[in-house]
Amino acid sequence: MSTESSPLLSYRLFSVVDEGEMPGTQAQEETPLVGGDMGVAVGPPHPDPARRLSTFFGVVVPTVLSMFSIVVFMRVGFVVGHAGFLQSLLMLVVAYVIILLTVLSICAICTNGAIQGGGAYFMISRTLGPEFGGSIGLMFYLANVCACGVYILGLVEAVLDVFGAEGTDPPGARVLPQGYFYSFLYGSVVLLLCLLVCLVGARIYARAAFLIFLVVNLVLVAIFVSFVAVGPRQVPVARDANHTFNTSFTGFRLATLRANLPAMYSRDYTTNNLMTFATVFAVMFNGCTGIMAGSNMSGELRNASSSIPKGTIIAVVYTFIIYFLLFLMTSFTCERTLLKEDYGFFRSINLWPPLVLVGVYAASLSASMSSLIGASRILHALAKDDLFGIILAPAKIVSKGGNPWVAVLYTWALVQLVLFAGKLNTIAGIVTVFYLVAYAAVDLACLALEWASAPNFRPTFQLFSWHTCLLGIASCVLMMFLISPAGASGSLVLMLALLGFIHLRAPASSWGYISQALIFHQVRKYLLLLDVRKEHVKFWRPQMLLMVANPRSGAQLVRFVNDLKKGGLFVLGHVEIGELDTMPSDPIQAHYNFWLSLVDKLNVKAFVDLTLSPSVRQGTQHLLRITGLGGMKPNTLVLGFYDAFVPDDYFLRDPAFSQARENDHFGVDLPALQAHFPLVRGAGASKALPAAEYVAIVSDAVKMHKNVCLARYFPLLDKQRLFSSKAEGCFVDVWPLNLLRPDTPAYVDVCSLFLLQLACILTMVSSWRAACLRLFLCVESGDRGWVAKEEKLKELLSKLRIKAAIRAVTWDHVVALHGQPLAAGEPFLNSAARQVTDEYLAAVNALVLQQGGQVAVRFLYLPRPPADTSMYERYLEQLEILTRDLGPTLLVHGLTPVTCTEL
Repeated sequence: MSTESSPLLSYRLFSVVDEGEMPGTQAQEETPLVGGDMGVAVGPPHPDPARRLSTFFGVVVPTVLSMFSIVVFMRVGFVVGHAGFLQSLLMLVVAYVIILLTVLSICAICTNGAIQGGGAYFMISRTLGPEFGGSIGLMFYLANVCACGVYILGLVEAVLDVFGAEGTDPPGARVLPQGYFYSFLYGSVVLLLCLLVCLVGARIYARAAFLIFLVVNLVLVAIFVSFVAVGPRQVPVARDANHTFNTSFTGFRLATLRANLPAMYSRDYTTNNLMTFATVFAVMFNGCTGIMAGSNMSGELRNASSSIPKGTIIAVVYTFIIYFLLFLMTSFTCERTLLKEDYGFFRSINLWPPLVLVGVYAASLSASMSSLIGASRILHALAKDDLFGIILAPAKIVSKGGNPWVAVLYTWALVQLVLFAGKLNTIAGIVTVFYLVAYAAVDLACLALEWASAPNFRPTFQLFSWHTCLLGIASCVLMMFLISPAGASGSLVLMLALLGFIHLRAPASSWGYISQALIFHQVRKYLLLLDVRKEHVKFWRPQMLLMVANPRSGAQLVRFVNDLKKGGLFVLGHVEIGELDTMPSDPIQAHYNFWLSLVDKLNVKAFVDLTLSPSVRQGTQHLLRITGLGGMKPNTLVLGFYDAFVPDDYFLRDPAFSQARENDHFGVDLPALQAHFPLVRGAGASKALPAAEYVAIVSDAVKMHKNVCLARYFPLLDKQRLFSSKAEGCFVDVWPLNLLRPDTPAYVDVCSLFLLQLACILTMVSSWRAACLRLFLCVESGDRGWVAKEEKLKELLSKLRIKAAIRAVTWDHVVALHGQPLAAGEPFLNSAARQVTDEYLAAVNALVLQQGGQVAVRFLYLPRPPADTSMYERYLEQLEILTRDLGPTLLVHGLTPVTCTEL
């Protein structure tokens, strides 16, 4: 349905969805809630004097007025005339089913805790978060602004239709001059009247609303009485001064009902467009909305949790009955020609015709005031939440009585601009769509709460389920595209743009995030499905536990391991030394925020796990056993190397840590983060961890069947320099041979393949793809089988789909040193191996350094620690000599098969 062809946009249809928003003045501050605004709530300690309205005056009256609006007087004949009684009844039932689904969601949310002022915006923002709440809240505000303009212009045109110089009534009543500027002038006068009421306060309108409610219902009673009391008559219908014809009001006749049963779609006389089921249903649906008027009064209701469900449902049932009776009586008494040619026929058949005009004017004025008041309250709520910064900051200002008069002036100015647009034919459909977006968001909020299964979501209103929420969302979206496909598409684009804007501003929020509850629910469900008994080597991935003593010196290693994890689990572990028995409380819990903020600043995808233990060794054992959940547990332990190397303070080099920035909205600002982590130890400072305990940690991990990586010199890793456009190509070198046991015949044992797999994973990362993988094959000049070994290695690389260059390195001079006897008193590493001297290790180190090219990282084979604990320090010395001055080096000991050649 195009915008131009819709009767919804005709100048005679003034019924864009009337929300009747008249939330409370919101002078009171929000009451602090336990567990979040929409969780278990603790109300005010004393009765709030602002909460004075009962269910009837606070919910029923505004909701009924909103759902009636002007459509009850101006479009009943249009619907029945074109659709017939049967299809009209079908439309009415379908429309009310759609809005009832949203009503159920509203009632569920309202009865789940203390609802403050703000109505629909409050419910959406406190459930779906600031991004959704702010974007939909602003759209809801704009819809109210435009609707206010539409209602004012509708009232002006209704007055001019009777009293205008070009009106259709007798000449004696045509006293008002007409034209674009006159219409704008009349609209501005009506808007000024609405402004004065709103500046005084919402309570004035609340009192006037009941009077308008009585007037509208009096007019409806007069209409029902007229159906019975007025006898058959000819009703003149005037198109203009020269074109008048008669049609019939027959009174109650079965023949008239039979004639009006079927549909008979034709052209709308106001737009000359052919009507269809969809276009007529869109108009019918507009007259059934306005369901949030009661919930928007939440700030002034004595008992919002009870009043909103009862009052809204009463209003829905009451309006349904009125519409049904109007459809039925109209079908019984009026010829189809009358219905299709005079949409204001109620005045023609009424006992006192001016009374219908009073109803039309009262309904229009009520809708205008309620839209202006509702829009100002929504704007005030948005300003208080500081979602749009300084632009809306003045709208926070309130009077001594709590009336947000600045927000009222903001809204008045915008409505005044809207009046310049004349009849708003191009905006009316979009306004309706904006309201439907808000309705769908309420359904989405309720659906999210239901699916999250949070224990604190236990509304006292139980007549809903996730099925009704989902159906409500689908029906609202369907109606959006049925009413205006272009408007629906545009509204979704606007919502996404606003959502992105608010997300980038990252507003601080203590409302709670429903996304976190939903993620928890889904993660728990899928973790239960992640069965460790179904693991297969084809789908193996590294799951790293990196022990970090001080992130000031280990930040580069944290980022490197983040590259190495290949979508697997990555956990930063840290051990605090201490005994819980000697402390008043656990100090660990207060430290988590600092570590999580560190993860954010380093921009790595890692979890954090901290523990308190008497020793680093025991703490590491704890973390290796308990870190992770189900099938997501670390399989690889990564440790920084134990040496005397003094790295630079990374916090002083990285702009993310050296430049002053705002806090991260979780209570941690940059100075606090820097102060939490101690400065890097200076040269010569003693280590808190003995060398023997360090090797024992490695040994413990191997006994627990965990792969182990020891990382050395990673503070020197500079990826920006290595991969800059001016830099030459760099390499990732792999030495798959156990260099402490050069007599080992195999290049393809489990540990070597693990080493190769990690190096391959690193080069698969986008930021490392420029690096070339080199695999070194150590050969002796007298070994004639090295060519066969190289071919075998190439075949293996081909089967494993690993692209690497194989380099054969002659190392006769190195192997010669391996067989030399030990110096007097010098211990050896393994009695089963030939002696490993410092000269041999230095020669191996020199051989590795001699390989040309710019090497980014070296992967070396890490032998298993000796069984004899007295050899731990010698083992560490040998590793230190082996890797001395090699640059970033990863010593790897793998225990689990990680490669597979099968599909």
